[in-house]
Amino acid sequence: MNVTDNFLHDQVALLRYSYHHWTGLHLLDAKLDDAAAVAALRDAPLAVVSHDTASDPIFNYANSAALQLFEMDWDSFAMLPSRRSAETANQEKRGAALEEVARQGYTQGYAGIRIASSGRRFWIRDTTIWNVVSPQGVFMGQAALIGRSEAL
Repeated sequence: MNVTDNFLHDQVALLRYSYHHWTGLHLLDAKLDDAAAVAALRDAPLAVVSHDTASDPIFNYANSAALQLFEMDWDSFAMLPSRRSAETANQEKRGAALEEVARQGYTQGYAGIRIASSGRRFWIRDTTIWNVVSPQGVFMGQAALIGRSEAL
């Protein structure tokens, strides 16, 4: 995926808007302008990811912390179906959480096992998952803020 500044600007704006819409909290300092927000989210210490609205959603955003956690570069991550971030045995729990988010907009406190590109398995905990929506209410995908991770 060829990432443009416009895409990053738009995606970060959607992530910020929709996170605040559902949780009432700010993903980043609300005073940051768009360019500063792109850099701040890229360099944030907590992992943030999002996927699109395809029938088999593909990741379309990962900050540096997420890329490091999943041991991938941007181009590889942005081609990955989001379901493949969890092993087959963990798909049911992941799917149930995403269905809950689809119904109510977001969930907090999610925990689950994920897998890095090397095969290393790890827990994600204290994770907030939310529907990414535009200010006009158009569903644009889902995102997650991983509160903490730990090796298995």
